[in-house]
Amino acid sequence: MSQKMKTEAVAKTRKILADRGLRTTAARLAVVHWLQKANSPATHAEIAADLVPKGIDKATVLRNLTDLVEAGLVTRKELGDHVWRFELRDESHPVGCEHAHFICVDCGRVTCLHQLEMSASVMKSLQEVGQVTEILVRGHCDECR
Repeated sequence: MSQKMKTEAVAKTRKILADRGLRTTAARLAVVHWLQKANSPATHAEIAADLVPKGIDKATVLRNLTDLVEAGLVTRKELGDHVWRFELRDESHPVGCEHAHFICVDCGRVTCLHQLEMSASVMKSLQEVGQVTEILVRGHCDECR
């Protein structure tokens, strides 16, 4: 990535944070940048493991994740294993109805299922029960199978 592209990306992130009333700090930028590169929800421990060696302590990482969740920029999920995972909120989904996830019951790896779509008849059946806010599929990943 060129220096110009990096500068533009930082400027865009600064604007997003400012629009939500958040200050732009080096730690907050680092957390957002980490989440932008992630391809699935990540735990606080996974994020901190990468950022602590860069001089950002675990408490600061958690505080920034919490602030980003409260600002609506990040979602926090508990996928049935009592571990909070964080990911940037997908603006293409309405608040409270995010994309589906697959979790391997053996290794715990989480995979986003962005392309999973429910048929109209399934959605109608679900609406009769209540509002669906999350879809979680459990099974064995290819590596563990």
